[in-house]
Amino acid sequence: MLSIVNTCGLLGISGYMVSVETDISKGLPAFEIVGLGDAAVKEAKERVRAAIRNSGFEFPSRRITINLAPADMKKEGTSYDLPMAAGILAAIGVIPPGALSNCVILGELSLEGKLRPVYGVLPKAITAKEKGFESIFTPYENAKEASVVKGIKVIPVAKLSELVEHFNGRNILQPVESNHNIFSDEDNTDQPDFADVKGQEHVKRALEVAAAGGHNLLMIGSPGSGKTMLARRMPSILPDLSFEEALEITKIYSVAGLLPPDSALVTKRPFRAPHHTISAISLVGGGRIPKPGEVSLAHLGVLFLDELPEFGKNALEVLRQPLEDGFVHISRINGSITYPCRTTLIAAANPCRCGFYLDETRECTCTQPEVKAYLGRLSGPLLDRIDIQVDVPTLKYSELESETASEPSGEIRKRVNKARDIQRKRFSQTGIYCNAQMTSPMVRKYCMLGKSESELLRDAFSALGLTARSHNKILKVARTIADLEGAENINTVHISEAIQYRILDRNLFM
Repeated sequence: MLSIVNTCGLLGISGYMVSVETDISKGLPAFEIVGLGDAAVKEAKERVRAAIRNSGFEFPSRRITINLAPADMKKEGTSYDLPMAAGILAAIGVIPPGALSNCVILGELSLEGKLRPVYGVLPKAITAKEKGFESIFTPYENAKEASVVKGIKVIPVAKLSELVEHFNGRNILQPVESNHNIFSDEDNTDQPDFADVKGQEHVKRALEVAAAGGHNLLMIGSPGSGKTMLARRMPSILPDLSFEEALEITKIYSVAGLLPPDSALVTKRPFRAPHHTISAISLVGGGRIPKPGEVSLAHLGVLFLDELPEFGKNALEVLRQPLEDGFVHISRINGSITYPCRTTLIAAANPCRCGFYLDETRECTCTQPEVKAYLGRLSGPLLDRIDIQVDVPTLKYSELESETASEPSGEIRKRVNKARDIQRKRFSQTGIYCNAQMTSPMVRKYCMLGKSESELLRDAFSALGLTARSHNKILKVARTIADLEGAENINTVHISEAIQYRILDRNLFM
C-alpha cells in the first residue's frame, strides 16, 4: 500500500516541492521517517500516531515507512505532520488516493488531531501555485497569509477529521476569499510625525534625501539632540509600499515566524532597532538552523543602529557586505541560503565618549586622542558605505519654544513618492528600485556632470581626500536631490548639498 501527498519545504525565503511517500507493508510494527528530516520532523511520528487515533481512526499495526523526497535536501519544521497523517490514511484506504493528486497539504498536528499554525506558508503557497496545483490546505491561522496568492484555492482546516471528511465528500471545506488589496488603504496616522520635531531642519532634509534615494545615513550629535527621535520618524516619510514589495517583506517575516496571527501581508515598511549588544549572527542571520537576521527583517525598510560605536566590531564588519550587495549569503554544511536585505541604514552616534565634543553649550571632558579613538571604532570601509553623514546640534531654547509649525510627514512623503516614481521609471529595466542601488556604470550614465559641476566635485575630491566610493556616493546623493526637485540634470547646487553631507571627510574629529 503506497500513497503520495504533496507538500512544500523551505530554502531561504523560497519554497520547493516535497513528496511525502508513504509505504505500509507487512512485518513487525514500526514507523520510520527518512529523507533528511530534523528533530521536529523525526518527532512527528508520535504526533501523527496520537492525532490519527484521537481523531477516531485506526492506526495501522504494520511497518510504516515515510520518505520525504527529494531525500538530499534538509527538511525542517512541523508543517509535515498533516501531509504524513494524510499519507498514512490514504495508504490504508481511509482517504481516496486520487483525491490527493492535485493539492498541497501542510500543517502541524496536536495530539488530539487539531491543527496548529506553521511558518513560511506564503512562499509555500507561491511555490504550489507556480507548480500548477489547484488548492492548498493550511491551518486556519495561516489561511489569510496564503490567500494573497492569486490563482490557487486556499482551504483552511481546523482538524484532521475535517480533512478526511472533505476528501470523502461528506463535508466539503470552503476556500477563503482572496484579498489582494489589503494593504492599499494603509493608515499611517499612528506613526510618529516630523511635525512634532522642533528645529533640526537640515537633519530633516537629510532624512528626506535618504528616504527618496534609499541612502544610508549617519547622524552625529550630543546626547539629547534628537537623533533617536528623528530616526524613529523615518518610516513616516518612506515611499508607499507596492504589492510586490509587501509580498517580499511578508515572505521574510513568514519564514522567520514573526508574522502576526491572522495577518495576510506586512502593510508597512519595517523599522528594526536592535540593541548594541546584538551578536553578528543575530544582525545578519545564520545559526544552526539559519534564520533571517535584523538586516533582512529590515528589508525594504529601515535598520536603525543607535550608539553605532558601541556595537561589537565583528557585528559591524559583517554588516559591510550585506549593505553593499543587498543580500546575505549563509553557507552551512547542509547547503547555502540567501536572504535579501535591501535596507536603508540609519545610524546615530555621539561624537565622543562623553558626547559633548563640538557642543556649544557643554564642555567636552575627552582628550583629542580619545575623541579620535571613539569614532575610530568605525572602520573606513563601513563609513564609505554610508552615503550621508550629518551633525545634529543641540537645540537652543528659542527653537524649543518656537510656535512655528514644522512640516508634517505627509507633505515630505509626497515629495519622496514623486522622486521614487522618477527612479522607478529610470530603472524600470534594470531590476533596481532607487538611486542608492546604482552600479558604477549606472552612475556614469545617469549622473553626468557639466563643466562647472565637474570642477566643483574635483576641488572637493582633492580638498577632502575622498575615496572612489565616496565620489560615487556624492553623485548618487546629488542625483536624488535633483530628483526631489524634478530636475533632469545635476546642477552645482545639488553637488554642493551632497558634499555638505560628508562631515566625516572634513577632519572635524581629528
